[in-house]
Amino acid sequence: MLVVAVSSRALFNLEDGNTIYEQEGAAAFGAYMRKHENKPLRPGVAFHTVRKLLALNSHGMHDKVEVILLSSNTLDAGARVMKSVTHYRLDITRAFFTSGGDRFRIAKAANVTLFLSTNPAEVKKALGCGIASATVIPTSRLPAPETESAPLFIAFDGDSVLFDDSAERVNQLEGLDAFRASEMSNAKVPLGDGPFKSVLLALHEIQTSFEDRPDKPLRIALVTARELAVHERVLRTFRTWGVTVDEAAFCGGLPKGPILEAMNAHLFLDDGQHNVESARHFVPTCHVPHGIQADMAAAA
Repeated sequence: MLVVAVSSRALFNLEDGNTIYEQEGAAAFGAYMRKHENKPLRPGVAFHTVRKLLALNSHGMHDKVEVILLSSNTLDAGARVMKSVTHYRLDITRAFFTSGGDRFRIAKAANVTLFLSTNPAEVKKALGCGIASATVIPTSRLPAPETESAPLFIAFDGDSVLFDDSAERVNQLEGLDAFRASEMSNAKVPLGDGPFKSVLLALHEIQTSFEDRPDKPLRIALVTARELAVHERVLRTFRTWGVTVDEAAFCGGLPKGPILEAMNAHLFLDDGQHNVESARHFVPTCHVPHGIQADMAAAA
């Protein structure tokens, strides 16, 4: 099962309340939420993704995906969030409110596979606890109407996301020529596990339950900046893991955004800020602050 934890601010638009929290404090935020308790919150940046994930359970196969609300709010302030879940008929049955306490002890105990948030610092904490996590990036582009009924399409970057950052480390520290030489000489050596391997394996398990159906409700893609010449190690890694992807794009430096749009991707996850910036103008995008690019950005 894929267990997805989502923060309140990612699932719903809490920016007005968050401004009150930052400027006036927790008590004023709680009072604001209680005052508007019966007014449904607007959908947030992860809302459409969550709804598509939950829809996988409606294809004759139940219990494939569980979504958990994982909030740092108090229970009192969270009442409006829970009423909004009911308003939008989201099939979310579990919620945890920690009043600013450590959410990720709860997440580990609940076997969370993936955590989605709008708070980069919290995402980094979750990654440090061994939970695949990503920052959902705000975008003005809503899913096209035709994609609402289309299969859920999730695209991943490779290095530092599905795979470890060993290859990307060579690329960043020694240059592209050294990267090519290293990947070719290690073509038969599988790449190490990245933070999102567990997510890929869970999605692959869901896919296998639909393998006899012509109208598969889930598609997975690899969209990597790698060029074709260094594809073999990627293929070797997937075969070692026993997984397949529906589409693979070896972009060779092309901007990823237009390619993801052409794929009708519902969600893209990448560790590189430049790729995130390209993609977010075309499809819903998440940043994975992991690996050498994240380290270099933090040190800058």
